[in-house]
Amino acid sequence: MPKPKKPASKRKPNAAFMRPVQPDDKLSAIVGSKPLPRSELTKKLWDYIKKNGCQDKKKRTMINADDSLKPVFNGKSQVSMFEMTKLVSGHIK
Repeated sequence: MPKPKKPASKRKPNAAFMRPVQPDDKLSAIVGSKPLPRSELTKKLWDYIKKNGCQDKKKRTMINADDSLKPVFNGKSQVSMFEMTKLVSGHIK
């Protein structure tokens, strides 16, 4: 006898992930000073990186810091995408 199928449940976004976070002064220079969900913060950061051509041309996973990004990247001139998310977490209240 086949098991009755469960109704397909829609994936709920993680409440902690959607909770607004407050960027500090260094990060506010790029994404704005209003609290926003982490997903929006990452989206705005990427919009800035693309608009200002900060993505490395040869190695696309690397981000080259301009004057606004350098304080967020703790003074580093180049970081990987993965390191960037870790560094950005340090600038969220």
